[in-house]
Amino acid sequence: MTDVPRQDPRIVAVVVTFNRLALVRRLLERLATVPRIDEVLVVDNASTDGTREWLAGLDPFGAVVPMLLDHNSGGAGGFQVGIDEAVARGADLIWLMDDDGLPDRECLDRLLEHDGELDFWGPLVVDEDRPGRLVFPIRLPGRTKVVHELADVRRAATDGLIRDVVIPFNGVLVTRELVARIGSVRGDFFIWGDDHEYRLRAEEAGARVATVVDAVVRHPAVGDLGTPMAFGRSTYNHSPSDLKGYCMARNNLVNLRRYRGNAHAAAFVAKTVWFYTLTRPDRERLRLSLAAMRDGLRGDFTGHRRFLG
Repeated sequence: MTDVPRQDPRIVAVVVTFNRLALVRRLLERLATVPRIDEVLVVDNASTDGTREWLAGLDPFGAVVPMLLDHNSGGAGGFQVGIDEAVARGADLIWLMDDDGLPDRECLDRLLEHDGELDFWGPLVVDEDRPGRLVFPIRLPGRTKVVHELADVRRAATDGLIRDVVIPFNGVLVTRELVARIGSVRGDFFIWGDDHEYRLRAEEAGARVATVVDAVVRHPAVGDLGTPMAFGRSTYNHSPSDLKGYCMARNNLVNLRRYRGNAHAAAFVAKTVWFYTLTRPDRERLRLSLAAMRDGLRGDFTGHRRFLG
């Protein structure tokens, strides 16, 4: 019996953007050089910096398909809409990315070398100004140490992969079959934790997850992820933004309670109280964080709207 050659998958990239015209233009210029992409869906979250107008003026018969939302749905809402549309357009693989990343030209080819053996997989995300350092550090499976250097991750890889680890949504591939099993992103999260929740849901469904260490996305530095607390024994994801602080507290508590249990959720509440009482005393931020957690426990995902302009 003659083997039937496997057809190339239909690949649809999904880019979510908000008020970053220069970055999204740079990204689309790069994606135009990647021949294996069939379409690029650009979900614009009601930008006010000229992004909508620029996207609306693109060639309507080109590979870039603008999706101009009438309100800001956040990164979570944007990816929810984009994934649903990609599936409706017949995508076999969906390539998800924020507007501030820049995949190397061979990034997709490196990822596709593992098509068929993985369900949810992506590249390493490196600092575009310091390419030997990761923007989003990785905790290697079975270890407590968090790795920051590209060389350390590559030394730890097996067959070019770090299994059970992926950094969404910075150039990750998701199969159509996985979306059919677990659905789309939780749009009600707005920002922060939606990518983590999607990975946790994928893992719960038995998805094969990995990072491909020779596939690279370059990304602006984001500073230190986590402010030291508890005499340096822990960190807390503090942000000066009330919007980010609210969404982090609400969504992180919901994720912990759902996927790790009540004990981990209670520990996060205690950690938050410690941080805003002892590490960085801020009575207003503590009150905001606890209100956000209460909203999450109640299933109220509307409170972030008061922080939108």
